[in-house]
Amino acid sequence: MALSGLPGTAFIDPFGNNRSEIESLVQQVTLHILDYLTQAAGHQPLPEVKQGVSARIPDQPTEMAALLEQLWQLMAQAMNPAHPGYLGHMDPLPTTASVLADWVAAALNNNMLSVEMSPVFSQLEPQVLQELAREFGLPESAGGSLVSGGSLANLQALAVARNAKLGSLRRGIVGLEKAPVILASAVAHTSIHKAAMMLGLGTEAVVPISVNQNSQLQPQQLCDRIQQSRALGQHPFAIVATAGTTVTGNIDPLLEIAAIAREQGLWFHVDAAYGGALIFSQRQRWRLAGIEQADSITVNPQKWLYVTKTCASVLFRDMAQLHHHFRVAAPYMNSDADWTNLGEIAVQGTRHVDVLKLWLSLQHLGRQGYDRLIEASYRLTEQVLQEIHRRPFLELASHPEMNIVCFRGCPSTLPSAQWDTWNANLQTYLQKRSWFLSLPAYRGQRWLKLVLLNPYTDTCHISQLFQVIDEFAGLA
Repeated sequence: MALSGLPGTAFIDPFGNNRSEIESLVQQVTLHILDYLTQAAGHQPLPEVKQGVSARIPDQPTEMAALLEQLWQLMAQAMNPAHPGYLGHMDPLPTTASVLADWVAAALNNNMLSVEMSPVFSQLEPQVLQELAREFGLPESAGGSLVSGGSLANLQALAVARNAKLGSLRRGIVGLEKAPVILASAVAHTSIHKAAMMLGLGTEAVVPISVNQNSQLQPQQLCDRIQQSRALGQHPFAIVATAGTTVTGNIDPLLEIAAIAREQGLWFHVDAAYGGALIFSQRQRWRLAGIEQADSITVNPQKWLYVTKTCASVLFRDMAQLHHHFRVAAPYMNSDADWTNLGEIAVQGTRHVDVLKLWLSLQHLGRQGYDRLIEASYRLTEQVLQEIHRRPFLELASHPEMNIVCFRGCPSTLPSAQWDTWNANLQTYLQKRSWFLSLPAYRGQRWLKLVLLNPYTDTCHISQLFQVIDEFAGLA
């Protein structure tokens, strides 16, 4: 028998013969997770890794009881986004709905490659993404695909753009008379350069457009670079705008960029991996004006929509573009079904059922729930700005448009050459006191970045944070 010699809990017996053992195991893990998460505020936001586990593959099976102890060790040393002081990155604590849905999806182990491997979920994903596309004001022809992260979403969007504008689906780019180029902000996400590399264009095919003091792409500079590229014998085919820059959280002028793309006949892609969530805010969605004119949009529910990782999406204005300029039929799959095999129109083949956690989270919180979460983070952002403005030794990198604040200390008692060290030391000081802010490089300098995502971070926490900063600066 295949199971001979294996632990009794190696699989969940479909005949129910080991239900009691599995139930006990599930209860142990569930209770430990709940104990950890419901006491997360008492753990460090970013603990020091002190003890690893053996990665060596054993010859003989190991009982789960011994492995659980090692699992608890790993959990205790994991990044803790549920802590109110974890403010360094766009990594939120997840919705309860997405945690439960991820658990169910893992247990079912369906495969989004094809209808045969995920019959109900292959129908649900297009429906959910069509609804999401409608939120952005895209037409009825719109839809999209879920992918594992914003980098893949940007890659797929630019692959469709390349094929649509250059006719390169079948023959590729070899033999093109003019070198294809993509125009993007100088602070666009690095995944745009990775996409250019993977699409055979090379990273130098991404033409950087200068930004203003608020890290926003300058439309006139964009127009000038389009003309310069053409004069150099290049072929501009796509513009990438950013709605939520990684370091400062700023948004490019989408309306103006959309008009330029339309006038110049270029594909218009918006990387709204982070800022796309603003579409659910009645008071803030105006910031995305112009996104409804995009040919494609990257949106990451795993960020400001609080869905467990990974969950990212790429939306297309017209799904016919995706089918005509990207789809590769899989002859080993039944294609007679009424529903498309999603692996044929996605950059990934085998894929987790990410749609379940997105659907359950959207249903559980609804538009109003997300609206309240976003508005609460804007209120905290305003408090942070007030705290910074009250301290002459702090300065902002840009004026925030979202819930990301990038600032640094510039103490007058030190020469500017030492400010980077001062800010690095401040980050360390904060971390020892249960606050984690990241320290990105921006404009050749080190800045402290905080992202106000956690709904359990409140005004008292923000006041305490700046009290600690004052302590470090010798003002308390």
